[in-house]
Amino acid sequence: MKHLIKNISLLLAAGLIISCGGKDTKKTDTAAAKVDTILIKTAVANTQSIDQIQEFTATVESDVKNNITPNNPVRISKIFVEVGDRVARGQKLVQMDATNLAQLELQIENSKKDFERVDELYKVGGVSKSNWDAAKMALDLQVTSYNNLLENTQLTAPISGIITARNYDNGDMCSVGKPILVIEQITPVKLLIEVSEQYYTQVKKGLKPDVKLDVYGDETFKGEVSLIYPTLDATTRTFKVEIKLVNRDQRVRPGMFGRVILNFGQKQGVVIPDVAIQKQTGTNEKFAFVINNGVAERRVVALGRQNGDLIEILSGVNSGEEVAITSISRLDDGKAVRVKND
Repeated sequence: MKHLIKNISLLLAAGLIISCGGKDTKKTDTAAAKVDTILIKTAVANTQSIDQIQEFTATVESDVKNNITPNNPVRISKIFVEVGDRVARGQKLVQMDATNLAQLELQIENSKKDFERVDELYKVGGVSKSNWDAAKMALDLQVTSYNNLLENTQLTAPISGIITARNYDNGDMCSVGKPILVIEQITPVKLLIEVSEQYYTQVKKGLKPDVKLDVYGDETFKGEVSLIYPTLDATTRTFKVEIKLVNRDQRVRPGMFGRVILNFGQKQGVVIPDVAIQKQTGTNEKFAFVINNGVAERRVVALGRQNGDLIEILSGVNSGEEVAITSISRLDDGKAVRVKND
């Protein structure tokens, strides 16, 4: 009887151990499942109208640029302006050596006297018409040469603008190919941008894009499309567009870095919150996680325009699909998730 009681006790103890062990295993499995499933929030990709805004970079250029130099190498007597000076059209800028001019002036005086004698003789029949013509032509040639030399002895401004370069000092002999001064017209100024051929039919003269200059931060200047080049670059598939700024206050100067913003209207596109986008380390690849039946699917995406906290998706995510917007760094392709958007 004692043996029977002892055996029953052993069996009950074993059953209790087995029962307790089973309960612990079940709890462990449940806890592991919860750890493997990531709790996230999602947003639904939707379609909306998106402004087709494109930004183009360019360097500001003067509208007109003139090099001030004589036709032939001559010694410089005096330069009347400095870099940064504003000059008016017709203003005297440089006086070149006038020795040759003075010599030619004396020759003209003698030629005038000779012609006057020939003219008096011709009137009384003392010389032929051909002699008179020859004397008149010689005088005219000297006068023309004098005017040309005078123009290259007193150099004046062909435009109103600002002196942007001075390459010589008083007394220097100027050389061919290197101007004495450079004048640039900065009212207006222009920017030359290269636009993709897909927009060729949408760019029109008179279009008024916004222009931002890095030196002035977010301040916006109003430009105008003044010229559209008629041919496209076969290599880059782009065409050139000239944008002019009136620049009455002359705050915009040649050489400044600018950004031209063109709006090509609106189109329907898919957008998602920008927080859903991740960048692959070491590459320029962008991706998002689309949630299907409680599983995260990694999708490579092509991005379009930013619109506030939303971003346009050109490919990779379709309208109506759910994308993860929290705990993204913990997700992997095929990872189980639990969505809670409350």
